[in-house]
Amino acid sequence: MKLAIVTAYPPSKVTLNEYAYHLVKYFRQHTEVSEVILLTDITPKEADVQFEEKGCKITVKQCWKFNSYSNIFSVMKAVKQTKPDAVLFNLQFMKFGDKKIAAALGLLLPKRCVLKKIPTIVLLHNIMEQVDLENSGFTKNKILQKIYNGIGTMLTRFILSADIVAVTIDKYVHILKAKYKVENVVQIPHGTFELPEEPKYILPEGPLQIMTFGKFGTYKKVEIMIEAVEKIRSRTDANLEIVIAGTDNPNVPGYLESMKKKYAHVPQLTFTGYVDEVDVPRIFTESAMVVFPYTSTTGSSGVLHQAGSYGKAVVMPDLGDLSILVKDEGYQGEFFDAESVDSLADAIEKIVLDPEYRNVLEKANYKAATAYPMSKITNMYIDQFTSIKEEKKPKVKNTYEQASL
Repeated sequence: MKLAIVTAYPPSKVTLNEYAYHLVKYFRQHTEVSEVILLTDITPKEADVQFEEKGCKITVKQCWKFNSYSNIFSVMKAVKQTKPDAVLFNLQFMKFGDKKIAAALGLLLPKRCVLKKIPTIVLLHNIMEQVDLENSGFTKNKILQKIYNGIGTMLTRFILSADIVAVTIDKYVHILKAKYKVENVVQIPHGTFELPEEPKYILPEGPLQIMTFGKFGTYKKVEIMIEAVEKIRSRTDANLEIVIAGTDNPNVPGYLESMKKKYAHVPQLTFTGYVDEVDVPRIFTESAMVVFPYTSTTGSSGVLHQAGSYGKAVVMPDLGDLSILVKDEGYQGEFFDAESVDSLADAIEKIVLDPEYRNVLEKANYKAATAYPMSKITNMYIDQFTSIKEEKKPKVKNTYEQASL
């Protein structure tokens, strides 16, 4: 099977590029996949497809641009040229742009592939019914929120015209089936990117690193975390370092630079900037815990799965999809009120002052992560594509029916 994947891909900075890297890494190791065709966004550098593991051929076509109105044509041109046997879209609603029309046009692509009779699966990382439009950086205007929700409903109907729509959280399956009266929605878990050997659960010498990882400025805010750690420092003798790993959300350029200036007086505060894939293990391994300073959620959390794979304790807001994910997949952590610095400080301090409790959380999260390795997740997609192909086979009339014609 020649499998095309429509996605952002490293060195792209567009959302979900890291997830695509790991999808490709494991799809190419499947015996059923003869070639992976990457239909990626256009970047100055070549795609990172140098894998140590043996696998099938990878063809890269950089064929779309963030915020371009012509993506709907350029991607389909690439599909026509490469002639894939199946297409997987790695999507969320702002995948093709933060300008509303460009983003919407890109989401029409799955329907066009289905019209070409290509088996098509959409991996949809979030659904509009669960997105907080205000906190996610869309708009604070209540009238515009209603308009965007209406547009989101229309675009969801287009996405649901794919053969299969896969979502990472079971609750999403029930919401989509109930609202849109469809049956082609399945849950395929997010999966864990890497499964290193079980860690020793021993931290390096020096300050305990309180780390957060992601794209910041909309619903991910670092102020609450910095101020919470400052509170802990004021009432304990704990030696703590704050590590902000990642970049600005595209909707809020300059956010982290403004935070550097605002908190320039805070000691042991590190902003790493963009973290290359090869540096991700070090960032997680050196941290004592991973904090999620979120005011809302927009889907399953790749960072949570990464934290689990490296055996890390986590501190999370008790809201939305994170709470559901923890219950569904067996992760454990300390929860806090997303709007309270004191609540976050208490949650972090509990783990800082109790190494044995931290170790319990670390082991529980590693165990949860090992349940869904990416090799198992990509198997699920292969099974779905096989099922689609079987359904699309022309029905052969039985002998009696043929004789009667």
